[in-house]
Amino acid sequence: MALPLPSGLTPPEIAFLCEMELVTVIPRQRLEGLELLGGPVLPLQPPYRTPLPLWLALLLKRQRRANILPPPWLSPLSLSSILEHEQSSPSFSPPPPLPPNTNFASPPFVPSATSTSSPDYLPYHWLELGEMLLDAAGDDIQEPDTVRRLMRDLREVRMAKIRGGVGVLEGGREVRMDGVGGMEVAEGRAFVGGVVDGLRKIGASKEQTRKEREAEEKESGIGGGGEEDEDEMDY
Repeated sequence: MALPLPSGLTPPEIAFLCEMELVTVIPRQRLEGLELLGGPVLPLQPPYRTPLPLWLALLLKRQRRANILPPPWLSPLSLSSILEHEQSSPSFSPPPPLPPNTNFASPPFVPSATSTSSPDYLPYHWLELGEMLLDAAGDDIQEPDTVRRLMRDLREVRMAKIRGGVGVLEGGREVRMDGVGGMEVAEGRAFVGGVVDGLRKIGASKEQTRKEREAEEKESGIGGGGEEDEDEMDY
């Protein structure tokens, strides 16, 4: 018997999608171009920088055929600035802006992991992409231990905001999720879904209690029917 699939994307599936992100590499040796499903890959010629899908860049890095240039936001200076914004503001740091004159509708499809991306914004796959680069290409990142610590602090601060924002659901207000990353959504889905289900059950219980109380009042003549009977007697 097959187990039911969880709703939404799981963290491993989010990490798989993250491997399609483009990163910048500096090849160590000449390699011919490739024809991939996502499009052609240009021939690699040292020392020219070339954008490659993350999965291919990690493969070449493990084979010592290329070095990976980390995106500008994956640096101690940029992460410290973003962390300061997260700690001083109740909202999340804004996502990367969409390029002008583009048909893209969502940040996940914005090229935000190459060496030319903005240093001031966390992309949609910032968490999983940063962890992959730290694990496989830590020697290509400036101060990797500091970057790892800052990413851990960012993750804790942003997850605390997600958990704290769920409290407004009881009042019927909405939760702003602008700037939340893909892995954060996958990790917080279980918690947020449990809270929403609990609020729904509480609301249904209150509604049932109200109906039962109205039915009892009607049977005992306390409700609006009692006033009508009194008016008829006066008449």
